[in-house]
Order: sequence, then C-alpha cells, then structure tokens
Amino acid sequence: MNEHFYAAILAGGLGTRFWPKSRSGYPKQFLDILGCGETLIQSTYKRYTSFILPENIFIITSDEYVDITRQQLPGIKPENILSEPSRKNTAPCVSYISFKLLQKDPDAVLVVAPSDHIVSDIETFKTLTLQALNFTKNNAAFVTLGIKPTYPNTGYGYIQYDINTVKDGNVYEVKTFIEKPDIELARTFLTSEEFLWNSGIFIWDVKTILAAFEQFQPEMFELFAAEKNNFNTSEEKAALGRIYPLCINISIDYAIMEKAENVFVIPAAFGWSDLGTWNSAYNNLAKNKNGNVITSDNVITFDSINSFISAPEEKLLVLQGLDDFIIVDTKDVLLICKKEKEQQVKDFLAEVKKKKGDKYL
Repeated sequence: MNEHFYAAILAGGLGTRFWPKSRSGYPKQFLDILGCGETLIQSTYKRYTSFILPENIFIITSDEYVDITRQQLPGIKPENILSEPSRKNTAPCVSYISFKLLQKDPDAVLVVAPSDHIVSDIETFKTLTLQALNFTKNNAAFVTLGIKPTYPNTGYGYIQYDINTVKDGNVYEVKTFIEKPDIELARTFLTSEEFLWNSGIFIWDVKTILAAFEQFQPEMFELFAAEKNNFNTSEEKAALGRIYPLCINISIDYAIMEKAENVFVIPAAFGWSDLGTWNSAYNNLAKNKNGNVITSDNVITFDSINSFISAPEEKLLVLQGLDDFIIVDTKDVLLICKKEKEQQVKDFLAEVKKKKGDKYL
C-alpha cells in the first residue's frame, strides 16, 4: 500500500431523510440500515482498509458522535477521529483535513468520501479509486468517480463530461456539475452518453486542493492557514474552536469543484448507491413475490405490493392495501408515506419540529 495515500470519511451528517430511524442523536451512518450485520460507517471503513493503510484513514464527524464512532470502529486510532465543533457543510472539513495532512505529509494524496454509500463490487471500486489516486499524484488535478446512471433519478446531482477528451484510457474532463434535475431532464440525461451521477467521492493531492482554496475561498483558506501550526498538536481543538464560527456554510462542490478547471471524472459502475433515502434502501434490498421489502418477521400484509416496511420485532403489524408505500415504525414514531413523496421527509421533519419541538428529531 502507498504510504502517501489517505482517506477522509465524512460522518457528521444528520441523515434526516432516514427519519424516524435516523435521529439527531444517532444518525443513519451508525445504523445497520440494510440488515447486513454492519453499520454504514463500518462497511465504508472496511472498504477503504482494503487498499489504504488503516493509520491513513480518518473519520471526520461532529463532536457529539465521537463516542459512537469509537464504539463502532474500535480498531481505529483515537487521533484519527476528527471532530468538528459545528456543522458547516463539507468545504470546511476538507480544508481542515488538508491542512492537517500537509503538516504531516506534504506528498499526501487524499480521497474524500461520505460514510453512507453502498458498494457491491469492491474490487472494481478499489481499482478505480487507486487509479484516481495515482492520476492525481502525477497531475495537479481533481478527480471524481461518476456513476453511470441506471434510471432517471431526481435525487442525485449529475456530472456532464466531455467524451472526446480522455486520459489514461478512462479519465475524462468534466464540463459541468448539475443540480438535482426534474424527472424530464433526468430522463434526457439517462439517454445521453455525457451524464453521470455525482457520487460525492473526490480525489486530489493536498497541495492542489489547498491552492484551490486559496484561489476560490481565500477567506476560509486564511482562517485555516493562520492556525496551521496548531494542527497535530494539543492546541488543535482550540484552533478549530476559533476557526469554525467564522467559516461560511458551503459544500466542497460549490466551493471548489464547480469553479476549478482541472476537474476530471472516471465513469464507474460498481454497484453504487448513496443510500440517501428509504427508496434507495428499498432498491438495495431483497423483495418478496409481491415486490415488498419487509425488515421484520412480525409483519403480515394483504393485497400489498412494492412497499418498504420497517417495524420493530416486538410489535405485530397487519397491513392491507399498500401500493408503493414507505412504512417505518419505531417505538415513538410511525411514518406512512408514498414512495414518490419521500423527498418530502425533510418537510415532515420541519413540521414535527414546529409543532412538537426537538423530542422526536
């Protein structure tokens, strides 16, 4: 394994679209959503240890999830669990890990990835990620893994790439990043050869990404640069406490990737899902003869098809007449929602907060 290759796994999100299973105190990355015996963060960590040294893998999470992370990843060094004092989206945490690694290893090449992805073809994923790491090691460039779309998904961002500019056999120049489209536009993307799903997995060397921060996000760059000598010391936590209140809330996509010119993508197909919603869980789980996914042995259905049903084992559920529904039952919340309306779960949460406070969040 290359000692200069690193991974930063982002695990500070709230996972609100998996409510009511995912709660602010115990979000989805720490849950075994698919019933496979591993939580999402455990699966992600194991995936990267197959080709990156364990001591070079960092978890970036929120202060309140540090203990959960330690419990779920007992083999990771405590100093490799990095805690942010507040949520400011992905750009500040990328700047943080990049400055930290620059002090530790100026030749560091980094893959930044969410903690809640599913990958079924580990070997292909490993091959393409290593190709991207080697490409960025030898080129001052940014690379992302773009997923070949299999249906017109309106919940993913898209990447348009130039099919006529290719390097190393399958590394293409990115034309533009596109926000989540409506269904008609998504259908158009599906029939074109130029569009890929944006996986949110990015690869670069730390010098190149920090140069981009200096160019495109100079205020954020200066905040971290002023404290860089405190990273990897006992003063690091205090330094973050000074930096984060002054950082803007912005994603790495908006902050850097959509502005930079030296951006490339590797089209990929390795059984990927970002597992962002209950619908994506439904798509990744085995279905019975009626097209239902039922995660409990204590559910009885009649005249019900193509639905996702999650219930506690200690409760009997008897359901009739479901067609394309999401049913998620917990000890204190029952969610019943049409699958096509799942993107409104955040709206449901906002209304719950408005009427009930934080009790059920």
